[in-house]
Amino acid sequence: MNTHLLIQLLVNGLVVGTLYGVVAMSFVLIYKATQVVNFAQGELLLVGAWVCWALLTKYQVPFWLGMPITLVFMFAFGIAVQLVVLRPMIGEPIISVIMVTIALSTILQALMKWMFGVNPQPFPQIFASQTVSFAGFQLQTVYVLSLVVSVAMMGGMAWFFRVSKYGLAMRATAFNQQVAQSLGISVKSVFAMAWAISATVSAVAGIVVAVVNGVSSGLSAYGIKVFPAVILGGLDSIAGSVIGGIIIGLLENIAQFVDGEYLHWGNLFEIAPFYVLIIILMIKPYGLFGTKDIERI
Repeated sequence: MNTHLLIQLLVNGLVVGTLYGVVAMSFVLIYKATQVVNFAQGELLLVGAWVCWALLTKYQVPFWLGMPITLVFMFAFGIAVQLVVLRPMIGEPIISVIMVTIALSTILQALMKWMFGVNPQPFPQIFASQTVSFAGFQLQTVYVLSLVVSVAMMGGMAWFFRVSKYGLAMRATAFNQQVAQSLGISVKSVFAMAWAISATVSAVAGIVVAVVNGVSSGLSAYGIKVFPAVILGGLDSIAGSVIGGIIIGLLENIAQFVDGEYLHWGNLFEIAPFYVLIIILMIKPYGLFGTKDIERI
């Protein structure tokens, strides 16, 4: 057994898993606030990546300035999407709102192709060295940066929900919208803030993936790719989404090792997370940390 390769893949899986955790956290954030699964989550990654790419390539903005501008844009974009597209759907059946997010996904995909074309575009070189050596292992520099940023964002999110005024308002709204409104909390503002933060966090993940793989419509597939992590951790658990993302990241790389060394199927890396999704739904449908909802008829 190639132990060095296995350890290398486990390290990569841990780093990529934190990135999955960030995207999964964006899913959960919207679900906790609005009880809606956002199927346009992957397109938020795509929009953020294309905006940053355009700033760096077309307008020659340096990365240290282009990324904050992108995040500010995505924050405003998230609010705009909620105001224009989703606010009119408040009070409508959940399935109708979910269908709107699917339509939003298609529209954003088409819009990005119309604005930037259908061909993948390489991201400008950000770092002088593309890889760094750590304890004899090679890691993508951008993944190391994403690990640091992801951990910081997770810590910031924990602080946000426990201490900040808006975070407490979101928790109250997630618990019961009517009770929150009776306490003077603006549920509409909470919804807008949830979408704004989710879009911003997704943009960070989109930029990181784009730096490594370039920008293309395939980026939006991360929205579905991360869904097993969301289900594994629990749709209403921020901590669970992070742990689920790390587990899926590790599982993918273990599957790649087993496939490459023993099975030689060629696609186990891609399908392993969805096998886990099916098993989790069969055994523990609310996820590892999700709240069990008991309904009486």
